[in-house]
Order: sequence, then C-alpha cells, then structure tokens
Amino acid sequence: MNILGIDEAGRGPVIGPLIVAGIVIPDDKIPVLERMGIKDSKKLTPTRRKVLSRKLKNMFEYETVEITAQDIDNLRASDVNLNEIEKIAMLKIINKLDYDCVIIDSVDIKPERLKNEIQSIVGNIEIISEHKADDKYIQVAAASIVAKYERDSIIENLKKEYRKIGEIGSGYPSDPKTKRFLENFTYEEMPKIVRKSWKTIQNIKDNEITE
Repeated sequence: MNILGIDEAGRGPVIGPLIVAGIVIPDDKIPVLERMGIKDSKKLTPTRRKVLSRKLKNMFEYETVEITAQDIDNLRASDVNLNEIEKIAMLKIINKLDYDCVIIDSVDIKPERLKNEIQSIVGNIEIISEHKADDKYIQVAAASIVAKYERDSIIENLKKEYRKIGEIGSGYPSDPKTKRFLENFTYEEMPKIVRKSWKTIQNIKDNEITE
C-alpha cells in the first residue's frame, strides 16, 4: 500500500510562507525510513532536516505548496480562514499524487470534520485525520521534514535579503529578533514577506491610529 502523508510548516509565523507538503511512502519502505531516523521535524536539528529532506525527495514522489504571506492576507481578506487555506493546499497535493490512503496532521480542532470534508471531495480513498499525526505516523513525519526544510530554506534566503535592515529571526511573533525587525516599519511600510493580517501587525496599525 502507498500512503500519502501530509503536513505543514509555518502556520503561526508573522513572517514568511506557509508550506504544505505531501510525500508518498510505500509500506515496504517504512523500515528504511525507521533506519534513516525519520521523525517529527521539530525533533531534528536543521542540519539533519536538510539531509533527510534531500534523501526523501530523491527516494519518493512528493509535492509541496507554498502559500506566501500575501496569499494568506488576500485569502483572509476574502473570509477564507487559515484552516480553509491549508485544506485548499492539501487538496492540490492530493490531486497530483498517486496513493492508496492519505494520512493528515489535522489542522482542524475536530479531526473527524476535516476527514469528512476531504473524503467528500476525493471519494472512496481512505482518509486518516489526527492531531499530532507527525508523531504517530512515519509518513506524516516525512512530510513534516520536507515542509519544514523548504520553509527553513526560504527564511534563510529572506535573512540574506533583509539583513541590511536587521535580523528577521525565526519569523514567529514571540521571537525578540522578529519583534525588533518589525519595529523598523510602519504598518503601510511592512514588506510583502510580512503577514499583515496577523494580530501582531494589526496591533501596530491600531497603535499608529491612537498615537
């Protein structure tokens, strides 16, 4: 059986894209992945993610979807929430690859609801939707590595592009480096890599209005 694992990277950051990745793993290759040390990308060093991501891409069929900060802002302005945005990306991947079963790290607070929504579109293919699927299923862990390394690579390029202004850090709102980077701009000046619809940026806008 060929199983398509799907996961994302970059759901929460205020800077950079959201990446959704899917990778098809035949059952007989699972022991190989276990020997490689495939696990949830958050449990791996950046160097290890890089090595494993390249190996996985060479070994298996995969697809990634990049949703830029501007894409996210535009869709949210049209009342498309983040869960729906991710679901659209998942369906793009599902439609491009061949598999017998899909396992998704659920973005919905109710995994069964996401399963039913995807099932209603793809038909008879078995869909498994669970929280922390990247911890439970090696296929989803593999997808998490591909997604996280792709986002890491994009962030590294953005760091080089914007280094004259300051360090962008990890891109997460809680990162002090990211906070300092954002302080270089007014709301209108925010670069296109920033998700202006995020509360962090909306707060900057609100403060400018009240000052």
